[in-house]
Amino acid sequence: MIEDQELRDVFKVASQEHLQKLDDGLLYLEQHPDDLAKLEQLLRETHSLKGDAGMLGVKNIASLAHQMEHILGGVKRGETPLNSDISDRLSQGLEAMRKLVNEAVTGEDSGVNTFYILASMMGASSQLQPQAAASIVDTSSSQIPEQPLVEAQFTEPSTKELETIVETSEVLNSEKNLSFLPLQSKPEFLLQAQNLPAPSGPATESASQSAVSASSTSYYRIETIRVATQNLDDLMTQAGELTVTKTRLGHRVAELEQITTLWEEWSREYFVTSLTVDRMQIDENGIKANGKFSQLQDYYQRTEERLERLGTLVNRLRNRVYEDTARLELIAEALESGIRTLRLLPLSTIFNLFPRTVRDLAKREGKEVALVIEGGETTADKRILEEMKDPLMHMIRNAIDHGIETVEERKKLGKPPVATLRIKGYNIASNIIIEVADDGRGLNLESIKQTAIKRNICTLEQLAEMTETQVQYLIFTPGFSTKKFVTEVSGRGVGLDVVRTNVEALKGSIQVESLPGKGCTLRLQISTSLATANVLIVVVEDIPYALPVEFVDTAQQVSQSEIFAIEGKETILSKGQPLSVAHLTDLLELNNRQGWHKTRSLRQETGSEILIINQKYLQNSTSKMPCIVLKVGEERLGLFVDALIDEQDVVMKPQSQLLKRVRNVSGATILATGEVCMVLNPHDLIKSVRQQVSSRGVGIARSQLETASRKQVILLAEDSIATRTQEKRILEGAGYEVVTAVDGLDAFHKLKTRDFDAVISDIQMPNLDGLALTIKIREQKEYSELPIILVTSLASDEDKKRGADAGANAYIPKGTFNQDVLVETLKRLV
Repeated sequence: MIEDQELRDVFKVASQEHLQKLDDGLLYLEQHPDDLAKLEQLLRETHSLKGDAGMLGVKNIASLAHQMEHILGGVKRGETPLNSDISDRLSQGLEAMRKLVNEAVTGEDSGVNTFYILASMMGASSQLQPQAAASIVDTSSSQIPEQPLVEAQFTEPSTKELETIVETSEVLNSEKNLSFLPLQSKPEFLLQAQNLPAPSGPATESASQSAVSASSTSYYRIETIRVATQNLDDLMTQAGELTVTKTRLGHRVAELEQITTLWEEWSREYFVTSLTVDRMQIDENGIKANGKFSQLQDYYQRTEERLERLGTLVNRLRNRVYEDTARLELIAEALESGIRTLRLLPLSTIFNLFPRTVRDLAKREGKEVALVIEGGETTADKRILEEMKDPLMHMIRNAIDHGIETVEERKKLGKPPVATLRIKGYNIASNIIIEVADDGRGLNLESIKQTAIKRNICTLEQLAEMTETQVQYLIFTPGFSTKKFVTEVSGRGVGLDVVRTNVEALKGSIQVESLPGKGCTLRLQISTSLATANVLIVVVEDIPYALPVEFVDTAQQVSQSEIFAIEGKETILSKGQPLSVAHLTDLLELNNRQGWHKTRSLRQETGSEILIINQKYLQNSTSKMPCIVLKVGEERLGLFVDALIDEQDVVMKPQSQLLKRVRNVSGATILATGEVCMVLNPHDLIKSVRQQVSSRGVGIARSQLETASRKQVILLAEDSIATRTQEKRILEGAGYEVVTAVDGLDAFHKLKTRDFDAVISDIQMPNLDGLALTIKIREQKEYSELPIILVTSLASDEDKKRGADAGANAYIPKGTFNQDVLVETLKRLV
């Protein structure tokens, strides 16, 4: 029996699937023996089953699967015809493996004698008696029984079968502790198998009948099923909707409470009024005599009875709704938890993909890296694993290519020659933490700043205002790369941008810790709640908006006198530290706020009650307004809003295909009140503040617009007319003007005739090759910053190094040429 529970379950499901496909395939082959495609499929299934069984130590199944693979291989090669006898042998082995799988999974004795089944599959002319075989091969005995052996009739197996017999016997002898007579040769082993006693006809028939009877009376149970992950996704969404419905039901309970309160007030008023009526004096005209007073008394009596019945119904309804709501809450939580558990997978599912990648990348970069994986047993939702695979791959590439030094550099620095790259996963509260840490050179802040300026990401003034943490976060900006030379590993500036995008899509955040010369750690924090989101509802300009609670650090009341300016930015003190603040109205560009002076009605739904909130901030300097403090990674921001309404669990609705990306908005939801509410993106809000305080933003935008309006000109040097035509069409299709040159010398002459934005060149060309052209261009001072891209069939590491040494900015091998890569690289460099 397989000891590990998880492996046991996995093997059970996989082996049952293999066996079912084999069963169906064998039945199909009996009718279509010439279908080689089906035969190939059965060989693959058999090989997979043999590999799974062998890896988990279930050697008897591996042996039978090996023999079945051998027989099917003979059929494929044409050495063995697929007749009824061969089909019977395969079916017998298949049935035996099915029983052995059950034994390996449940520990129940299968009653299968592997030696007997193997001998039968190898060509016995009559069935062998399992009991007799068991007497020869007994797992609890190491002695060969000393009894006369009756010779059974065997057909002569082929040489290939004899080889299989020897191999199978060795597997059984070593793994199952079975003792055989010394095997001097292949025929002697076969002779040993032939000496089994042949059963009589009636005994065989009886055994067959009992087997059929046992099979027909056995209890058939399907213990596991396979479910499409899309079905689980749909269930998770519906469970989230159920949670929202539970919240809405809570509002209905509040309405019932209001009805109960109304009934109580009515009852009190009736009691007071009834006392007044009873005390009324009957005047001399005889009010009582004309019957009007008696009618009034009858009305009050009927009203009293109806109030009592109404009170009974209302209280009973309220109590039952409370009970149903509590029950629904328990069921919804259990259902959501159960579905979430079904979707959980260990982080090792993706972590185990990286050892080979690390080895290959390190070897390609000429570095030695030891990968350490921790916390692989930590479980996470399958969507997190799907979304995190590519970001983790980019982080690993970035660490190996940028962070980790070569062996020579590490020795000079007194570090171990083998660098350590650590991937770690663990849980904190309702979050999954994934860390990628290396002991390399760390982040070079000066290099990051220079690159930011060169790529027009920031200006010198903006960088001067940034903290060290903010500078570090620039590495996640689209198009950012400190690498001067573009390769297939890095340099295009798309890696860490993918990390940021995917993490934000999962409502997560990124933290960067870097020590110069010691290493760098990227820490991803991702919420485990994906179907629903806990949000804080705020109101701005009479419109409700939602902020994810995981990004809300605190909320406080701020008066106008507490706001002061630092470097032109509105600031308050929070926890003794200066905190930049902004009005959410301005960030969302609603533009209807006229200072703080306003008086308007804000709906605050508590049941159906509408509260009127008057806001007159300028009339009194001590008046305070709500400020929500957001924390995204290490950055904090205060947001002024008009009112705080509620905290709710909501189901996030993705944006439509027409609105894939809306600034400051991550999605929408429907509140418990039925209102549609936008869910804001804290990451974008912080970016909007940066843009708002930047006085250079307009100038930069104008400069970029002027650059974009001019059609960029590319000089293309390629001696092959076919390649030159293809590349010219690609570049013109991307919106560039292209000037072609037939070789390096022609390109150098044309370079001086006009201004070019970039040069794309082949290497192997007559008159002047691409490397010489690159060197010649770099010798001219005015062309020192001109982007040069080499597109060539020379793809070795030495060729790439020569290209970089010559001064090329990018190197694209033709063997892996992709027009998207060419255009993307050109856009990044120009």
